[in-house]
Amino acid sequence: QVQLVESGGGLVQPGGSLRLSCAAFGFTFSNYAMSWYRQAPGKERELVAAITSTGDTTNYRDSVKGRFTISRDNAKNTVYLQMNSLKAEDTAVYYCGARIWGHDRWGQGTQVTVSS
Repeated sequence: QVQLVESGGGLVQPGGSLRLSCAAFGFTFSNYAMSWYRQAPGKERELVAAITSTGDTTNYRDSVKGRFTISRDNAKNTVYLQMNSLKAEDTAVYYCGARIWGHDRWGQGTQVTVSS
């Protein structure tokens, strides 16, 4: 079945970096656009970044532009989120997601905490 498994979260100081990974199983990864979302406590889930199936086009929410980079390796069925210059307001659970066969699919999420 479709499965998305995130990893790479953790505790980092402001200004630090983390690289999130999301491994995909159960579908033809290279056929689908992928996205990263995040949800902070008491807030709605928000789109952070998205990438087309071929990786040719990416999009970011304004607050992470220039700091975050989404990428993918279709040979490894994995999508990444490189996060640099992290700020306290980036603290959230980060999820990868995709619309597969007409349904929104999510991983279990990985916690990112930015704190000194």
